[in-house]
Amino acid sequence: MNPKLIFSFFFSFLFFAAFAQKDQDTLKTKWKYEPNFMVGFDVLNGGIGAFSDRKLFQGFVSSRVTPNIHAVADVGFEKNIYQKNGYDASVNGPFVKLGAFYMLANDKENPMNGFYAGGKIAGSFYNQEYRAVPVRGYGGSDTSVAFPASSQSSYWLEAAVGGRVQLFESAFYIDVTLQPRYLLYSTTQDDIKPMIVPGFGKSSAKFNVGFSWNIAYSF
Repeated sequence: MNPKLIFSFFFSFLFFAAFAQKDQDTLKTKWKYEPNFMVGFDVLNGGIGAFSDRKLFQGFVSSRVTPNIHAVADVGFEKNIYQKNGYDASVNGPFVKLGAFYMLANDKENPMNGFYAGGKIAGSFYNQEYRAVPVRGYGGSDTSVAFPASSQSSYWLEAAVGGRVQLFESAFYIDVTLQPRYLLYSTTQDDIKPMIVPGFGKSSAKFNVGFSWNIAYSF
């Protein structure tokens, strides 16, 4: 399936869902926004980092802005290396994602429980270093060249499909999200395509899928 069609579907869904929700609100008691926030930390990827080269730390903050629409922002930091097909590269830097999701189905007793879908715009601003880049040498032999560290940036669209459930009757929740991603643009160093983008993952292809398993707190 064309990745662009996937993201077009999710953002169109959010657009029409917002208007549908607005029409429903006029028929019911008018809903008034009151300050509310949920913060979460991705314990899965944070834990895996202790046993792999990829060190990924990320969290989110969300707020319910209408009965079914939540605004959300993700922030994080990733450090990783890429050693494959003659490449030897390392990257590290922060990333941020901004967007919203729509609750497709939720619990009548607790509207924070349920399944959701949405989308985000994301960007990463990182440092990269290529210690080896494969090139064709004299006489057709294989060799490599090195490049100094440089500052780069990348931008992508990200869909979000997931669910959250309250832990017993506490203020804590488990929030699990699948994140299909499509890379829009990356700056380059000497026209070298980035191998890894913090927050996006391996960028040898424009399409990627991430996963997060969060412990969240609502207040």
